[in-house]
Formats: sequence, structure tokens, C-alpha cells
Amino acid sequence: MSEAIWFRDRRAWRLIARSYLPWLAVLMLVWEVAHAPLYTLWRGAEPWYIAFSVVHCTVGDVLIGGVTLLLSLILLREPALASWKWRRIAAAAAVLGTAYTLFSEWMNVTVLRNWVYAESMPTIELGEARIGLTPLLQWLLVPPLALYLARAARRVVTR
Repeated sequence: MSEAIWFRDRRAWRLIARSYLPWLAVLMLVWEVAHAPLYTLWRGAEPWYIAFSVVHCTVGDVLIGGVTLLLSLILLREPALASWKWRRIAAAAAVLGTAYTLFSEWMNVTVLRNWVYAESMPTIELGEARIGLTPLLQWLLVPPLALYLARAARRVVTR
């Protein structure tokens, strides 16, 4: 089975669907709630709209996180699950998620002005753009952690 490619391996799909995506969803929800006060929405919007925004962003994060994992597996030409190079996959998913976030933050904060950072948001300057540090850290840390937890859960089940 280790000769097969990952997308033909049912165990890989089960790990993604039953472990990685649920861990990613929980971790992204926690992150979204924790960094919501770093946006002006936190102070100016109704509580129901803040809750809607947190859920909306979490669902988007899970979709982006799933796609970046799949793209990582494709780009790295990973074999079946038993032979995955976990650190390499985690690094690729983090890089892809961070690259998307750089674009998304620039587009939504600078160009479209869909959201605004609170003064408390730590930012970095990239040319004319001011990018929030917590969204970048989110994508550098959360997908690798979700993948680690999915892998750890897999080890427990296979023992």
C-alpha cells in the first residue's frame, strides 16, 4: 500500500475527514474567538453579528485549511498515509495558508475595506499594506497543530 498515492488510500481520506478537519475546526474557532477583539467589529457590532462573523470566518478557515492540505499533498506528491512525510506536509500547508492569508488580508483590509483592525492589532508593514500579525500566526501555527493532533489520534487508534 505504501507504493500507492495518497488519494487512493482510504486511510488518508479518513484521517483528513475524521481527524484533521475536526481538529482544524475546533482550533480555528478558538483562534477566531480569541482574536476577534483585535478587529473594530468587536466594539461596534451587535453580539449576534459578532457571533455570525466568528462562525463565518471559522467555516472559511476550515475550507481554506482543507484545500491547503490537499494542495500540499498534491504538490509534494505524497504517497499513501503510511509513508507521509508529516513535517514537510505541515510546513507546506502552513506556507500555503499564510500566502493565502497575506493576499486575503491585503484585499479585505486595504483594497475592499471589508474589515478594519483595532488599534490593538499587532501589524507588519508590507509595502503600502498593513497586515495583521494574528491572522498570519494563525496560519503558521494552527494547520500544523491540527495535523499533529490528527497524527497523534491515528497513532492511538492503530495501537
